[in-house]
Amino acid sequence: MRICIAGASGAFGMKHMDAIAAIDGAEVVSVVGTKPDAIKAFAEERGVAHHTTDLAEALALDDVDAVILATPTQMHAAQTIQCLEAGKHVMSEIPMADNIEDARKVVETQKRTGLVAMAGHTRRFNPSHQWIHNKIAAGELKVQQMDVQTYFFRRSNKNALGQARSWTDHLLWHHACHTVDLFQYQTGEVATKVQALQGPIHEELNIAMDMSIGMKVPNGAICTLSLSFNNDGPFGTFFRYICDNGTYVARYDDLFDGNENKIDLSGVAVSNNGIELQDREFISAIQDGRAPNACVTQAIDAMETLHKLEQCLED
Repeated sequence: MRICIAGASGAFGMKHMDAIAAIDGAEVVSVVGTKPDAIKAFAEERGVAHHTTDLAEALALDDVDAVILATPTQMHAAQTIQCLEAGKHVMSEIPMADNIEDARKVVETQKRTGLVAMAGHTRRFNPSHQWIHNKIAAGELKVQQMDVQTYFFRRSNKNALGQARSWTDHLLWHHACHTVDLFQYQTGEVATKVQALQGPIHEELNIAMDMSIGMKVPNGAICTLSLSFNNDGPFGTFFRYICDNGTYVARYDDLFDGNENKIDLSGVAVSNNGIELQDREFISAIQDGRAPNACVTQAIDAMETLHKLEQCLED
């Protein structure tokens, strides 16, 4: 499987570079960046044959089978559609769009082309959350509440590597997207009741720095999500699953029970790296000619719920 990674030298682009390197039969053959000298140096360092600042140039290559988009949020929808129209399978980092209208256009294009189009909902693939999902599927667990904290200290426009961003991150459309999708995935239902509040708008970044979200699905399960760019302390997203048969806490790829006893995840998947597992699913779906887990026709459910939450914030 010959893959192009757009945004390859960014924080998540490099995660995908490392993930593809761990997958037999997969190879990055083209990388796309914004600065000619920088992407040239990156390609030479990583041993990638082709580099460009123009995604269209990479899409015109016969030896590119699929594209992974690790580009700014605002570019995801247009670039996903561009890849599909060029006859390439595509996986985009989340969110698949930053508004519901563009997300629906992505789904329409995927249905028309019949190609594999996937959203990078990594949480579905993290072994910690897979362990929970397997228990739910086996009828051993039922989620009653998910209590989630997404915390960062980010009062300037920088990425996970501490580098200046050319775009602005967003608590709702980016970070809440992970939890909205995971909650609906684990409960198997779409939220029918939502509520949302946001704190003051940052005078320079022009985004809310704090947010509180609540969701409820028809079976009665609820999700409470707190998000902040003002948290001065450990950062990341931490999930507490309160279930009918136990409580579990997921921190990245680690899982603990409610009493902080660590759970062995060694037999859950072939890797402990959620990005690698996500990329494996993308490649496998292409090879098998099937829809992947987290295909855009599934991911649109999270986008519809985010749209409802956005309306709550506007009210």
